[in-house]
Amino acid sequence: MTQKILAAQIANQLRRDILQGKLPPGSAIKERDNAAELGVSRTPLREAIRILATEGLVELRPARSPIVSIPTIKQISDDVEVLLSVEKLSGELACARATEEEIASIADIVDDMAARFDTADPLDMFETDMSFHSALANAAHNVPLSEIHHKFLARLWRARYLAAVQRRNRERVIDHHSSIVDALRARDPQAIRATIGKHLANLREDIITCVKEDLASASDDPATDNG
Repeated sequence: MTQKILAAQIANQLRRDILQGKLPPGSAIKERDNAAELGVSRTPLREAIRILATEGLVELRPARSPIVSIPTIKQISDDVEVLLSVEKLSGELACARATEEEIASIADIVDDMAARFDTADPLDMFETDMSFHSALANAAHNVPLSEIHHKFLARLWRARYLAAVQRRNRERVIDHHSSIVDALRARDPQAIRATIGKHLANLREDIITCVKEDLASASDDPATDNG
């Protein structure tokens, strides 16, 4: 296994630990301890941490252990504004540019979520949900737009996960995504913009509420920022 692949796998594990709160905001990621726990050397672990830092999930600190990022409410609000605009524009462009194979693949993601909704682990369901939005962005066939979408989706990863877990219901997860697929199949840019807007209508408020609770919980945890 190459160092690059190993680093990506470690980054994915740490990302999941951050999402699930095993590594709460402000907690230190100690290279020696985490490398030993994961059974890897410190070199790929450092690279994994750099990957998470580019996503905004981890904050690097000179001569100290990196910590899980503690975003401000203003930062999150601004990020959500950008993500909403990018999601809607991606949908509009996908209506004109997506191939039939891409549309079928996006529809398959919704079918998978529907089939596993009652049994899937919340994190697995969330990652599948986010793969839907990434696939839609990719179907716009605009590389800079896809890159922006990936960047802001990554920056909001934990905040969006917290909101998704609290707001989990079949209508929002299945019906909303199905409506987006219907608009995409009809290649109707106005309809897809409306359906995406409905799906993400309360995203900012939900995220901010969850993040405030998350940060309050982290501030009470003596284990945070102990690096």
